[in-house]
Amino acid sequence: MSTPATFEDAVTALPKSGTEPQMEVGVYLLHRLEELGVKSFFGVPGDFNLGFLDLVEDYPGIDWVGTCNELNAAYAADGYARIKPGSVGAVLTTYGVGELSAINGIAGAYAEIVPVVHVAGFPSLTDQKNKPLLHHTLGDGRYNAYAQAADLFACSQTILNNADTAAAEIDRVLSDCVIQSRPVYIALPTDVAYIKISSERLKVPLPRLPIPNNAEGESAVIEEVVKLIEEAEGDVAVLIDAAAVRYNVAEEVKDFVEKSGFAVYASPMGKSVISEHYAKYGGLYIGLLTRPEIKNKIEDAKLILSIGAVKSDLNTGNFTAKLDISRTIELHHATTKIRHAEYPGIGMKHLLPKLTSALSSSSSIKSSTLSVSVPKWTYPIPQDPSSGDIISQAWLWPRIGEFLRPKDVVVAETGTSAFGVLDIPFPDGAVFVSQILWGSIGWTVGSTLGAAMAARERGLGRTILFIGDGSLQLTVQELSTMLREGLKPIVFVLNNNGYTIERAIRGERRKYNDVHNWDYTHLLKALGDIDGTRSKSYAVNTKAELNTLLNNETFAAADLMQVVEMKMEKFDTPYVLKYSNKLVGV
Repeated sequence: MSTPATFEDAVTALPKSGTEPQMEVGVYLLHRLEELGVKSFFGVPGDFNLGFLDLVEDYPGIDWVGTCNELNAAYAADGYARIKPGSVGAVLTTYGVGELSAINGIAGAYAEIVPVVHVAGFPSLTDQKNKPLLHHTLGDGRYNAYAQAADLFACSQTILNNADTAAAEIDRVLSDCVIQSRPVYIALPTDVAYIKISSERLKVPLPRLPIPNNAEGESAVIEEVVKLIEEAEGDVAVLIDAAAVRYNVAEEVKDFVEKSGFAVYASPMGKSVISEHYAKYGGLYIGLLTRPEIKNKIEDAKLILSIGAVKSDLNTGNFTAKLDISRTIELHHATTKIRHAEYPGIGMKHLLPKLTSALSSSSSIKSSTLSVSVPKWTYPIPQDPSSGDIISQAWLWPRIGEFLRPKDVVVAETGTSAFGVLDIPFPDGAVFVSQILWGSIGWTVGSTLGAAMAARERGLGRTILFIGDGSLQLTVQELSTMLREGLKPIVFVLNNNGYTIERAIRGERRKYNDVHNWDYTHLLKALGDIDGTRSKSYAVNTKAELNTLLNNETFAAADLMQVVEMKMEKFDTPYVLKYSNKLVGV
């Protein structure tokens, strides 16, 4: 059965037999989540969601993944959704205390355009009406206060207080989540979860695509874009950014790039959307932080085609990206910008295939792109000119680049790790995961849990986390959940005695940037691997020791969970971070 174009189409297409079996509201919600590709549901039990949790645990298509706290559960749902484009992440919390603990993770997903469904257990209909002084309330009768807070970080929300409209509301909100690629909030009262409703609506798939573009406006846009491309005579630079993958247009972008033959580059948030082994991939564009040979190719191009741009500070080299608007076309989720003009309602999901088709039929464009040369994407600096054997940032990242394999999932903490990983040329099919805009310290541990679950479901390669000692201490508990779930990530801990990313900004020798040192090689035993059969930990102090470990085939196979503590200098930072700070005078 084909997917309806809009929510209204879905309602119109409903069968009218009235003979479909009934099911609990909670089970209906689970059916719809499974339809969207959810196989793992993250969260923490609480008395306002325990009834629904019974339904979750008994539901055959979705596994419950209990986390150590709600913040990490939200992080996990975020990481899960990033590795399953077109699907969503799902997190379950209890009323008040649980949902507020998760809200930082939900806000991060909102900022970074990640579709996460937040289901919150809610007081019963009777309690909402009578407003007794329940635990987890504020004590002033404001039962909707938390839903009001959640609404600030959701593109759509509903409180399922009416069983007659529950199915329609679930469908509406979940469809919004997928199409808008933002978090949504569903409050599920304890008693409503078990009310029986018709399953009739399940016969019609949820709408998952944005509404079609206005045909007349779309034709005008295509005509103008083709004309500008022809005038550019092949000198077109395509810049891929985060929204290209967040709004599930990666395949359309890939098809466009390959058939057009244009040179293609990526922003930090767009890293790995296009294979970095593609013949005409030229590397990362980060404003003034970009290597000169790449920077000039983009900024001096006759035409720049930007797809899914997110113009945040760290994504643009502290706002130093200089793309002449008179030579730039921007494709976005719900609008298109051509130089100084904007075409609202012309979104890239429907536009890109038609633009690709129009360009493919132009012989002049095909011939002009043959002469376009693109510099080979390689690591830009020597593997550490120093003679010392301590593990330096300059030596580490090129060496890690040699260690990576196709289809690896690489998660980099917002810190020295994220800056270091940026310039590593990734193998074909490897996926980059980082939180460059929101930048919540410790996000990667929970995100690695979700990413590893999704990678296992998709049959991807190893999941590899790079995180500093300071960041790890915020969210370390979820290593325990990974052990319990049988996940096998490689966790590289950059032990540089504190918050080096913060030292690079301010307070280089201040004690507020110090953290208490842990014995990282014994973490996994304390967190659940009592007999040491499910994990292995290492401490490396020199380049030689790390090199030997990375060359070890057993280690590289990642057949069990592994933690590698790397001793590094307190003040050493990747060169991209050093230059970035110079741009803002720190």
